[in-house]
Amino acid sequence: MPMTTASPIRIVLADDQTLVRAAFAMLIASAGDMSVVGEAATGREAVAQARETGADLVVMDIRMPDLDGIEATRLIAADEELSGVKVLVLTTYDTDEHVVEALRAGASGFLVKDTRPAELLDAIRVVAAGEALLSPGPTARLIARVLRAPAPESQGEHGFVAAGALEALSARERQVLALVGRGLNNSEIAEALDLSPLTAKTHVSRIMGKLAVHGRAQLVIAAYESGLVTPGSPA
Repeated sequence: MPMTTASPIRIVLADDQTLVRAAFAMLIASAGDMSVVGEAATGREAVAQARETGADLVVMDIRMPDLDGIEATRLIAADEELSGVKVLVLTTYDTDEHVVEALRAGASGFLVKDTRPAELLDAIRVVAAGEALLSPGPTARLIARVLRAPAPESQGEHGFVAAGALEALSARERQVLALVGRGLNNSEIAEALDLSPLTAKTHVSRIMGKLAVHGRAQLVIAAYESGLVTPGSPA
């Protein structure tokens, strides 16, 4: 059941299709713990709305005119004044390689547009709470495809995480990173490694700092690109 005692989650809807935004707005209005505070038809408008409305989360379409959802996500993630704003990206297919680029840019997770209404509301709650929303199966397949392809020039020869960055991690931190890469949340990591949930959360935060990544979704990318986790490896 959604909690209604806390302040509602403030959401900006970014999609170039008016009917899609209207449908999502009606759905969100039906929930008692969230509200739409802004709408955007372009990536540039999405960034502006995130700044002007004090949004907690942007539901971001990947493909938009003027500035696409990936670049808009990158601008939001790089802006210190928007450090508390989460991005949930929407895509038509879960095999869209642009999803990985959106995750690299700072998105906290992704959903396909034909997801069930209840799943969208749950996804908003998960991302707003600071968790990553990544389905391990589609994410692993997606990353496997990207890793088989040549790295883009903008990525650099060392990939998403700088060469040697994993060497700064302790053995325990490598274990935690591997479990994050396999889709486990902090409670599940704590149980798997016989830690307290607070200790697991602390490890995750320290790993983010050492690898200089924006959020949990980026840790998943780092775990795969470093080879610490491989597609198809057991959970």
